[in-house]
Amino acid sequence: MSTTSTTGATATATTSTSTTASTSQPELDLLIVGAGFAGLYMLHQARARGLNALVIEAADSVGGTWYHNRYPGARVDIQSMEYSFGFDDALQQDWCWTERYAAQPELLAYANHVADRFDLRSGILLNTRLTGAHWDEAAQCWQAGTGTGTSGGRTWRARHLVLATGPLSTPSEPDFPGLSDFKGQVLHTARWPKEPVDFSGQRVGVIGTGSSGVQTITTIAPQVGQLTVFQRTASYAVPAHNGPLDVALEAQVKADYPGFRERNRRMMGGFGSLLPPNNFSAFSVSAEQRESMFEGRWQIGGFVLLGTFNDLIVNPAANELAGEFVRNKIRAAVHDPATAAALCPSHPIGCKRLCVDTGYYATFNRPNVRLVDLQTAPIERFTATGLVAGGEEHPLDAIVLATGFDAMTGTLLRLDLRGRGGLALQDKWQAGPLNYLGLCVVGFPNLFNISGPGATAAFTNVIVAIEHQVQWIADTLRDLRDRGVASIEATPEAETAWVAHVNTVAGRTIYLNCNSWYLGANIPGKPRMFMPLFGFPAYVQKCAEVQQQGYPGFSLAPLHA
Repeated sequence: MSTTSTTGATATATTSTSTTASTSQPELDLLIVGAGFAGLYMLHQARARGLNALVIEAADSVGGTWYHNRYPGARVDIQSMEYSFGFDDALQQDWCWTERYAAQPELLAYANHVADRFDLRSGILLNTRLTGAHWDEAAQCWQAGTGTGTSGGRTWRARHLVLATGPLSTPSEPDFPGLSDFKGQVLHTARWPKEPVDFSGQRVGVIGTGSSGVQTITTIAPQVGQLTVFQRTASYAVPAHNGPLDVALEAQVKADYPGFRERNRRMMGGFGSLLPPNNFSAFSVSAEQRESMFEGRWQIGGFVLLGTFNDLIVNPAANELAGEFVRNKIRAAVHDPATAAALCPSHPIGCKRLCVDTGYYATFNRPNVRLVDLQTAPIERFTATGLVAGGEEHPLDAIVLATGFDAMTGTLLRLDLRGRGGLALQDKWQAGPLNYLGLCVVGFPNLFNISGPGATAAFTNVIVAIEHQVQWIADTLRDLRDRGVASIEATPEAETAWVAHVNTVAGRTIYLNCNSWYLGANIPGKPRMFMPLFGFPAYVQKCAEVQQQGYPGFSLAPLHA
């Protein structure tokens, strides 16, 4: 499972909430939507600053991503010792991870432990789905609720609204022709049932080979009768070399956990300080040295491969060397040359998020596994008993949709969010998700988005990104309260400049050189706009400067008399 995902409470919404003007004080300082890691930490930090906060969550449990994504093989792709909270030393000393890369059950247990340890459940309403929130100009607060149509539901009045719904929380469900005609079981990796799914002896098709697909495929291949993998785009997968957590490493990290966290925060992605990127070019060494260095990091496993040289993300020629290294690994691992060729990606490595796998390519050597390349044999239609691709019918008993997410904006655009003058977020973002600092949107005062467009979560250890943004929001809200400020809103000039900055940074990299969810390219009709920001330390510095300089780029308004 890609770790940019902090799935929140909201997935569907249709209607508005009351916007009746009121001059009475709102009952909440902030309403937080979503009880994943972001929502849990936001509640904790709000309470620590004396703010009255409430979390609402659509699911019946905390955990966000790690509650919903329980598909076979689901696990984190950043090492467990890094993919964890650092705000409380006792927590990080007491909690003991069992694997180098934690699996979904352990991550969900960790989220529940955090909720219990810090008594957060008393501030969380489960089974409570936000449907809409409107800005009440007279009262300078948000009117939010759960009602749909003529049903009233519950309502809240909050000075601030914090959306902790996560960048990867609304599944992408392509409208395949005839899918409703299929009589077998249809499962989506992001909506996996709690009950175990038994594929023993079945003919199973998996559509999609991103992170969720790769993990599912390698896990179920030994169980099923026949596995047919329908590949939309070939993926680069690097080995995890997962196993029990090294006891010596755990002791080393825990001996200086604060220092370890601080060193990670100085990394471009907020993790990886144990093996930092090399600060020299792929072209500064011989071909033999280069191959040896790639191999060394391949044997370590994980994302460190992209840190072999400092120009792999910014120089297409250097990037191609890394891409060809991985393609050679695929050719060596997969026995059938035609299958190996189809599994070799042609786009720049890292342009789409890397998959961290356990034996993915070797899985295609199994006699019960077959690859169908949808680039040459596209899906034509589903039937009652399977699907037709490239003119061939594939009989299936079950289908797994590993088709990803409507990333960054999908959840928010399914809500009825209305700012000043009734401005709908759908209208505001018609051409793409405009924002300032990845936190705020012009026309939507006192609304904060965590891990959204314009911020670094997609390229960062998401828990590190969450901790930073939550602390910034909490500090800002306390500061504004102490100064008697009722509302904070980004200015149009700051918003325009920030979106231009995000795209300027992306333009210096290879990230614009393929169709990815970073651009919204996986969703038909979605505006093409590069959404995440690359470079965590520079982002942290910019946010700190904004606070220290009195919030340039924001308009602040006092309480109405």
